[in-house]
Amino acid sequence: MTITGPAAARRLLYITEEETAAHVDEELALEAARAAFAATVDGAVFSGLAVHGSDPRNRFTLKPSASATHAGVKIGTYWPGNEEHGLPRHHSTLLLLDQTIGRVAAVMELGAANAYRTAAADALAVDLLARADATTVAVFGTGHQAAYEVAAVSRVRPVGEVLVVGRTAESARRMATTLAARGHNARGAGAEEACGRADVIVTATTARADTAPLFEAAWVRPGTHVSCMGADAPGKRELPPELFARARVFCDLPEQARRMGESQHAPAGTVLTPLGEVLTQRTAGRSDASDITVFDSSGIGLQDLYMGLALLKKMDISL
Repeated sequence: MTITGPAAARRLLYITEEETAAHVDEELALEAARAAFAATVDGAVFSGLAVHGSDPRNRFTLKPSASATHAGVKIGTYWPGNEEHGLPRHHSTLLLLDQTIGRVAAVMELGAANAYRTAAADALAVDLLARADATTVAVFGTGHQAAYEVAAVSRVRPVGEVLVVGRTAESARRMATTLAARGHNARGAGAEEACGRADVIVTATTARADTAPLFEAAWVRPGTHVSCMGADAPGKRELPPELFARARVFCDLPEQARRMGESQHAPAGTVLTPLGEVLTQRTAGRSDASDITVFDSSGIGLQDLYMGLALLKKMDISL
């Protein structure tokens, strides 16, 4: 069979993890996040799907997306046993479709870029919702994502102190040492102390609803902003449900947040405001210095699409 027409000249473009990791940085990720969240208010945004692999311990998410010019789907994987193979537990792959024939035009490995992408959503939420004088950050979690979150938030607020809360004091100390080596004033702390001192709380864990929340709602001071970055699948939970009654809640996509984000555990009637509406000034963000604001980030494919396109542009590659 002879192939003619548009398909004849097409070839599959494969961009490796090493290539994308070499080109991504906080500035590119934040600008891609701004573009993606602004785009959420202009049209339909597709909800993601979370499933597990042949081994129920392994899971992956499918997050489709489309802009006026491009469409694709991000496959995000979490394979906890990868450490035995010397590989990261998390990885991401973006499939970009050829808009002429509907076939995959490009495969982009975005493992490191996904960490920047996730942290960029946090930074955008902090920039839009946290108090302007916020200087103390409490980060719950000592995995590789925690360091990306601190770096991203530090780009939008003058962070003077970072309090690290881990499952153990030793894991918190190790992460604090890592952050200190990168120029942050960081130390380990207990959950109650961290919440009591923090202007911004970031949760970046794999905590589930069948375990206790990371902290108590009463420990969060008025005026605090909370970015919950870990809940992105049914059954995951980081926050105490009682916090919703004290907070104004924002998210990337309400439908998805209620199904697989932190808001799956929110009381009925909780109002979820899309962050894109705050970014485009269609809705107010923080209205008072005493507001507690919560950003429920379950992750949207549109952010992955814009990140991938930004990387292609920086690499001077066109589809």
